[in-house]
Amino acid sequence: MDFYLGTHKVNHAKYFDRCFISVNVLRNRKSDFEVNTWILDSGAFTEISTYGHYRYGVSEYAKQIERWKVCGNFEYAVCQDYMCEAFILKKTGLTIKQHQELTIQRYDELLQLTDVPILPVLQGYEPNDYVSHIDQYGSRLYENMRVGVGSICKRNSNPRAIANVLEVIKRKRPDLRLHGFGLKTTALANAYVLSLLHSADSMAWSFRARHNGGNANGLQEALDFVVDIERIQGKKGHQFNLG
Repeated sequence: MDFYLGTHKVNHAKYFDRCFISVNVLRNRKSDFEVNTWILDSGAFTEISTYGHYRYGVSEYAKQIERWKVCGNFEYAVCQDYMCEAFILKKTGLTIKQHQELTIQRYDELLQLTDVPILPVLQGYEPNDYVSHIDQYGSRLYENMRVGVGSICKRNSNPRAIANVLEVIKRKRPDLRLHGFGLKTTALANAYVLSLLHSADSMAWSFRARHNGGNANGLQEALDFVVDIERIQGKKGHQFNLG
């Protein structure tokens, strides 16, 4: 499984093979930055959980994508999806089906505005919701496509619950290469969860540092976290470059 370090410190990106960076971190930045392989996140959780909607439309997000595609190996931009946890639905006043429809609507619009690959996101809460969302996407989800799985980060303490979602998706579409958003060490340490994922990102290093009295913005804390994840996965070598 490919691991992407989530980071809010853009100047740290060059030290890691793979990074996951929110557009909210870059929006007010002027200059290019050094980065290797990376994915741009739409900032969905912050936007919807805080404001109940996106403050920035699809066209503005597309402009951000076009601005930053010159930096490093820009693999994907995540679509502007709508999470489906109960507290999010309460915030928006909408249903899971409406959130799924809005996610696809914004995905379709974004495809017309940039040539950077857009990562579609499957949304729902109960496992069968995700199956329904696959059907709603239809032929948009081509064979072996890389697809994000949303609304699972709040289940990190229960890897079985995450696996339940991933299992039904793989049963429906075993070809899809799934990306898990915002996983923490408990989930990343579960071999079965990892076997169902093609990739995942995590910013748990910052929370861990803050919880342990360390530097929540520190490069060393991020480096140590990646080493720990590699150790958990039984990998050899490091996913960062100090050169």
